[in-house]
Amino acid sequence: MPQNQPHFYRGRFSVAPMLDWTTRHCRYFHRQFSKHALLYTEMVTTPAIIYAKYDLLDFDPCENPVALQLGGSDPEQLQHCAKLAEERGYHEINLNVGCPSDRVQNGMFGACLMAKADLVAECVENMQQAVNIPVTVKTRIGIDDLDSYEFLCDFIEKVQNKGCQEFIIHARKAWLSGLSPKENREIPPLDYERVYQLKRDFPHLTIVINGGIKTVEEMKQHLQFVDGVMVGREAYQNPSLLGTIDQALFDSDMPIISPREAVLAMLPYIEKQLSQGVYLNHIVRHMLGAFQHCKGARQWRRYLSENAFKQGAGIEVIETALSFVEN
Repeated sequence: MPQNQPHFYRGRFSVAPMLDWTTRHCRYFHRQFSKHALLYTEMVTTPAIIYAKYDLLDFDPCENPVALQLGGSDPEQLQHCAKLAEERGYHEINLNVGCPSDRVQNGMFGACLMAKADLVAECVENMQQAVNIPVTVKTRIGIDDLDSYEFLCDFIEKVQNKGCQEFIIHARKAWLSGLSPKENREIPPLDYERVYQLKRDFPHLTIVINGGIKTVEEMKQHLQFVDGVMVGREAYQNPSLLGTIDQALFDSDMPIISPREAVLAMLPYIEKQLSQGVYLNHIVRHMLGAFQHCKGARQWRRYLSENAFKQGAGIEVIETALSFVEN
């Protein structure tokens, strides 16, 4: 653990923002496994927050600590949305400078902003003027042919000069054309050493590493060189991993939470959501991986997939699905 960070740094472990995946229902489920993990929202664009006819910032306080990831490049809009988020109880504002999709680029946010460090710096400065919670930046190590270490350092230097003290670095560069978002998560090679070097060259900054991390052992290895680790798809597809995080990375003496305990803890929340008109499938689709590697996991997934979407589906669907899984 780098010496300049307290042992329980807020972002020592976090679950990455993932579009259509890290919804409020997903986060509530993940929170049953870990009390310390920092959870991120899906990316929400500033125009959507400002102009949507429904509340895009609504979440349950029991999900906290939660970071709101914003997509945008208009400093005034970002400032406005950051202020709203702080008022609503979010613990962090994160600016997306890493998503490479065409749709994101057309809106002038995401990874294409790496080429506009001065604008990113202005956006960060405006948000920090409006809130007292941390404003962080999630980015790649480069884009297209702008992938030298010097380019990355220049980006970090300009943004930190306007007050940003925390960076989450996806240890791959992004190709802004020619690769799909999925391919951009898999094809550009991981370069963890470049992120480690960034921490050595900017020791006063908080650096969190992201990309391809799957096990607690890997997390502990990274934490020898950086301040935090962020895990994405592995946490979503195998959420029982989260049940060991508090003990392994935060030295908590709380008992390890089993998948069955996490599912049972969800039932009151699910009943409340159903009473408010939420469809069961919108919640349990995030719980399909709960029993990964357990006997009966396939039957659990199949039963939920085949029955949770049906009209009037309720708690009994989950209770029946649980009967297929060994204690």
